[in-house]
Amino acid sequence: MNCVDFDKHFEDYVRVWTKENMARYKNVDAMEADIPEVYLRWLNEPCDWLSGRTPGNYFAQFDDAKFLCKWLSDYVKKKVPVPDQLLERITELGEESVPHLLAIAGRTEAADEVRMTAIGLLREMERVEPLEMYVSWLADGGEMDELKENGAESLKNMGGRVIEPLLRAYETASLGARECIADILCDYPEEKRVLPLLLSLMDETKNTALIASLIAKYGDPAALPRMMEALNAPGINYLDYVEVANAVRALGGEVGEERSFEGDPYYESMKRLG
Repeated sequence: MNCVDFDKHFEDYVRVWTKENMARYKNVDAMEADIPEVYLRWLNEPCDWLSGRTPGNYFAQFDDAKFLCKWLSDYVKKKVPVPDQLLERITELGEESVPHLLAIAGRTEAADEVRMTAIGLLREMERVEPLEMYVSWLADGGEMDELKENGAESLKNMGGRVIEPLLRAYETASLGARECIADILCDYPEEKRVLPLLLSLMDETKNTALIASLIAKYGDPAALPRMMEALNAPGINYLDYVEVANAVRALGGEVGEERSFEGDPYYESMKRLG
C-alpha cells in the first residue's frame, strides 16, 4: 500500500512559498504567523503527487474502514508520518471504524505507536467498547507502561460504568496500576468503597504526595485522621508534607504551625529555585 509522506510534501511547499514571499515580510516571526493560512491553501490545492486530488480531500474517496485502518498500520510499519487527513477519515466513518481500531489496540504483536494511535482515535470518538480491554491491562499484575496509561486516560472519560470493573481489577493489579485505578476512582466521591483503597495506598506506596492529592480530590472528611497522622510523621519529606497539608485543609482540618524542613533536599532545592 502506497504511504505518501504528506508532511514532506508540505515542507517542500513551505520551502517554495518562503523563497517566493520572503521579501514581503519584515521578520521571520511575521512570516511564521501566516503558516496556518499557507497550510489551508495547501490542503485545497490539487497536487500531481495525488493524481490531481487535494491533500484535504484525498482520503474522502475511500469508504472502507478496514482498508483505511490497514493503511494506518502500514504507515506506522514503514515509519512514514501518518497524515492527519487519514486519521480524520477513519474517525468520520465512526461506527464502521470501531471494530478495526479495537483490533489494532488489542494486537500485542503490533507496534506500540499504532496501538496508541488507535486508542487515541477511539477516545476522540468517545467509544466505550474498549472498556473491558483497558481494565484487563490494569488488572494483569504487570507494571504500568505508556500503553496502559493511555488506556487509563480513556477510562476517565467513560463515566460511572468503570467503577465496578476497576474495583475488581484493583485486586490483581500491580502497585503502579493500583495508583492509576485510584486516580480514576477518586472522581466518584459517592462511591464509598474508594476511600479504603486510598487509605491503604498511603501505607503501600512511596508516592505519598500523589495519594494525598487523590484523597483531597475525593474529599471525604473521614480521611482526615489518617492525613493528620501523615502530616505529623517524623520522617516526612517536604514535598509530601506540602501535599498532605493541602489534603488536610481540603478536608476541613487545621494544619497548625508549619514544620521546619531545613536540610531536607527537596526543601533546599525549592528554596534555591525560589
